[in-house]
Amino acid sequence: MKTLARVLLAAVLLTAPPWVAAQVSLNVSVNLAPPVLPVYVQPPLPAVGYLWTPGYWAWGDAGYYWVPGTWTLPPTPGYLWTPGYWAADGGTFLWHEGYWGPTVGFYGGINYGFGYGGVGFQGGYWRGGHLFYNQAVNNFGSVHISNVYNRRMTNVSTHVSYNGGPGGTRARPSAAQLAAAHGPHVQATEAQRTHVEAARSNASLRYSENHGRPAIAATARPGDFSGVHVAARGAGAARAPARAAVAARSPAERAAPETHAAPAQRAEPRSRAAPAEREQRQPREREPAHSDDREHH
Repeated sequence: MKTLARVLLAAVLLTAPPWVAAQVSLNVSVNLAPPVLPVYVQPPLPAVGYLWTPGYWAWGDAGYYWVPGTWTLPPTPGYLWTPGYWAADGGTFLWHEGYWGPTVGFYGGINYGFGYGGVGFQGGYWRGGHLFYNQAVNNFGSVHISNVYNRRMTNVSTHVSYNGGPGGTRARPSAAQLAAAHGPHVQATEAQRTHVEAARSNASLRYSENHGRPAIAATARPGDFSGVHVAARGAGAARAPARAAVAARSPAERAAPETHAAPAQRAEPRSRAAPAEREQRQPREREPAHSDDREHH
């Protein structure tokens, strides 16, 4: 069955645009649209040098499960995170892996919040080997930040979690974003992979258990589910997600729930002292190409 599934996925990729095939993970299967993104606050920055990576819905044997947003260390100075995203193509939902690189690439126009407003990253940028943080979209908590600036973003209220298809975002990659995907970059770090595995094995993070309101929506460090973390503030109204025929890793992975309670707006911190709700914001043209925002809707 797994071999057949991969053949089916390969057939889909043969007819898909090059930008779709370039970033697709062959290890993921989905037969329903992912739930909408939940509302949650951002935990405080644990230390200087950490970068925010947003939460998202992943797929496992038990269906969709939430991978909490978290602060993580980049693999090398100068690298920023391009989040992964779901995309519908020809009735099939495909997962596009995230990656690290010197510039932020295409992530489906998904407003993950906290600097990831759908285009670029508005939460910070690198200069001279140092990370500069945008205090308008990051929660510093009690950590003293020397390299800081304040650049607010325009709020765009949307909680869509996938690109293309009925109800998905309509964004398409620019030439620069395509170049980022094909240029120098590295995959998720070991800490990030451990974080995902911890989320996969945590029953409370499964959509079938939390109905779009995960108890651990975000953490201060990767995989630390017992430390500083925050719960989702709410979930959106129930909706019937679009059904898609997809290639699956195993028969069990095809057994996705028939309906999803759609998570509601994500929240981001409103000040340096305490976390606040995230807001979907679009970057201004004058902002650095690699800056970000801190709210997730």
